[in-house]
Amino acid sequence: MIADSLLSDGYCFKYDISLPLDQFYDIVLAVRERVGDLAINVTGYGHVGDSNLHLNVSCARFTPEIYGLLEPFVYEYTSKLRGSVSAEHGIGFLKRKYLHYSKQSEPLRLMRQMKQLLDPNGILNPYKVLPAESPDQAR
Repeated sequence: MIADSLLSDGYCFKYDISLPLDQFYDIVLAVRERVGDLAINVTGYGHVGDSNLHLNVSCARFTPEIYGLLEPFVYEYTSKLRGSVSAEHGIGFLKRKYLHYSKQSEPLRLMRQMKQLLDPNGILNPYKVLPAESPDQAR
């Protein structure tokens, strides 16, 4: 019920990242310091066995100021540790432009080829990471 309880603060920024186990929780401390009093809670919980961390930053309401402090900081921090910007919940709509922080161009090309092979009509998870999309278009 952690995620649900954080919504009672007002608004919650949610990230699903993976990080090396020896630095698994460090991003929570870094984000706390970065956003300061703009956040009500900065929490991290997840699946230590597979390095998935759910980073949640709750605040009274969405503001461009806190958003600007979080993005792309969370993805850059994750990239520096050679983590993944999406652990278990997929890329979706919001993380498309950040995928390049954790995937090189060759793996992205292979992912698009697999998507094209397995879903040539683009009917599975439409409008997410598109098969013909270049890494530059996703940014």
